Amino acid sequence: MTRASRVLGAAILVLAIGAGGLFAARALIGAALFERVTRSTLARDVMAGLPDGLHLALCGTGSPMPDRTRAGPCAAVIAGNRLFLVDAGEGGIRNVMLMGLPPGRIEAVFITHFHSDHIAGLGEVALQRWVGGAHRTPLPVIGPIGVNRVVDGFNAAYALDSAYRVAHHGAATVPPGGAGSVAQPFTIPLGGLGRAADHVVLEEGGLTVTAFRVNHSPVEPAVGYRFDYKGRSLVISGDTAASPSVTVQAMGADLLVHEALQPRLVNYIGAAAAEHGNAGLAKIAADILTYHTTPEQAAQIATEAKVRHLVLTHVVPPLPLRLLYPAFLGEAPGLFPGAIAIGEDGMLFSLPADSQALLLDRLL
Repeated sequence: MTRASRVLGAAILVLAIGAGGLFAARALIGAALFERVTRSTLARDVMAGLPDGLHLALCGTGSPMPDRTRAGPCAAVIAGNRLFLVDAGEGGIRNVMLMGLPPGRIEAVFITHFHSDHIAGLGEVALQRWVGGAHRTPLPVIGPIGVNRVVDGFNAAYALDSAYRVAHHGAATVPPGGAGSVAQPFTIPLGGLGRAADHVVLEEGGLTVTAFRVNHSPVEPAVGYRFDYKGRSLVISGDTAASPSVTVQAMGADLLVHEALQPRLVNYIGAAAAEHGNAGLAKIAADILTYHTTPEQAAQIATEAKVRHLVLTHVVPPLPLRLLYPAFLGEAPGLFPGAIAIGEDGMLFSLPADSQALLLDRLL
């Protein structure tokens, strides 16, 4: 071996040792960072820092259309120290956890209707609530007639999984009786889409939750919910065409969370689908116009109901860039005197008790 080759070999060895040392240092730094983040995440308790009142955390503002920025329909409602979900869209429970809301604290899920995008995550909600709180009774799922079939289906699908988890972790950690969900169906009296067509589904501890009919035909039943607590109120429309019942139920509410579809943008999808020979998508794009509400109609409803704040959710079509927001809103800003927010996953709206304040935060 020549001197030059020995020098080159030594240099390579030094570089290798240096690289190995750098890799080892990076591994140690990464492990320390992971430990710190884990401790911080597990110590996070968003609910503990909230003032008494009503709060709305948007855990899913999307629709069946794929959207990288939005999970399926899901809203977390906090009344005092109580946590509920309205609908359980796919990915919603993961956002609940990422936002720092404890899934073990979920008391019940209110279902607006049985379209797949509103129920797809129900099994995971029940699972995370069960293991997150070592619950001994199943998750109550409150919804209109038909909720029994939905709950029975998810319970059957998760039966094997639940048994595996009990066998692995033990009954003390995951009590067998707490697996799955239990349906609590309700019936709203007939009476059109006005005040008569509503039903109080929960009333305790100063909280009143009222379900009311909406027009999502041919989907029947379909409902929205109004939450009242300590002088504050919020209304969630569920999926609906522009319905007088929403105007009636939202009268004087602090916050209206209304679904919205912009026909002009959806028509672009339909035209492109037809152009490329996708007749099925073109037909669906035309059909969905008939049972959703435009941003302009939602703004008019909010104005007629004298709502203080309007949030648009179940956003159709997907809006991957905020640059698209003005095109989605259309003429809506000129039809409502207050501020309109386009819902984004992670938004937190707080309505402190016995005041008129609205506070906005972001948890994602």
